[in-house]
Amino acid sequence: MPSERRRKYLEEFVQSEVMQISRQTWHHKATIHALRLKMELISQEKIMQVLDWAYERSVNGFSGLDSAEELAASYAKEESPAYDQANSLIRWQNTKSATSGFITGLGGLITLPVALPANITSVLFVQIRMIAAIAHLGGYDVKDDKVKTLVFACLTANSAKEVLKDIGIVVGNKLAMNAVKSISGKTLLEINKKVGFKLFTKFGEKGVINLGKAVPLLGGLIGGSFDAYTTNTIGNVARDTFTPKDVATA
Repeated sequence: MPSERRRKYLEEFVQSEVMQISRQTWHHKATIHALRLKMELISQEKIMQVLDWAYERSVNGFSGLDSAEELAASYAKEESPAYDQANSLIRWQNTKSATSGFITGLGGLITLPVALPANITSVLFVQIRMIAAIAHLGGYDVKDDKVKTLVFACLTANSAKEVLKDIGIVVGNKLAMNAVKSISGKTLLEINKKVGFKLFTKFGEKGVINLGKAVPLLGGLIGGSFDAYTTNTIGNVARDTFTPKDVATA
């Protein structure tokens, strides 16, 4: 009889384990399916809508957070070239953004658009504000649509070199103001299309948002490990675009 009870106990134990594994498998499949559905809702058009939203908030600012110009002003006080000021800004933004409190706090300060998941929208906002602040340090008018397009191009990180070379802009070289002013409306649209496509590709790559490798699959907010590497790369591209080494303090 003891052996019979033992056999029955083992059967019940195995059955319980199988049911638990089945539930976990179902949850995993449901998670992946939900993520795929979410990714299907993302389009280049929606990405550009979010970029426009983030840029408007970055330039005009809102209660509780400085605008890009105000952010830049705190670094412009340094008696150093704009290139070095930009480096300081990038380092601080990476440090600040790497804390979950700063990113998650954005949700309480601003109403996020529904076009993209809140975590991605928050990351884009942080990165766009940083780039716009660097552009301001370089003496550019961040309320100019042409500068806005260049800011968007910097979001593609190292791909920005490819995006901008078609209009004669070499990242790392001094960017003449009149060269920016001469960019046509048609060219702006072409650049925006390229930016939207590249970001869309990153968003949809393997079903995982690639702007922030640490973003949870279904989490509405970014965890403590913000993708500082990507933001740092984007910041460096913005620095080399708007404040290369031969540019004096604005």
